[in-house]
Amino acid sequence: MKDILIDDFQYTAQELLVRNKSILDLITKFQDSNSRVNRAIIKSVTQCGCLTISAHKQDIPEDASFDEMKSSADAHVGGTLCENCRDAVERDMGRNVFYLASLCNALDLNLYDIILKENDRIRMLGKYNLR
Repeated sequence: MKDILIDDFQYTAQELLVRNKSILDLITKFQDSNSRVNRAIIKSVTQCGCLTISAHKQDIPEDASFDEMKSSADAHVGGTLCENCRDAVERDMGRNVFYLASLCNALDLNLYDIILKENDRIRMLGKYNLR
């Protein structure tokens, strides 16, 4: 079912993309949509205040095990997105995924296959694939 949903989304993106079919346009639109995601998240902190960010150096002991490292790392995010901010972030993330699917179409790649391969890679490498 999930593969059908992703394939359908990629097909729909291909059908609806008219003005920005050039790979150059797609790359810049993808980058622009990514910056809009960042901006929507930042606005939830600076304008709305539903989120807070308290960034500091991650305090992970040198001799920590993988599980200890995982549990001691912090996302630095406090609060939860309000309904308005959630809508803005989701809309901008959706646009970002649209342009990702469009890039896949331009390069004759299948987004679902890419997700499967990356999932296999990260599962196979497990904790050795730290990002």
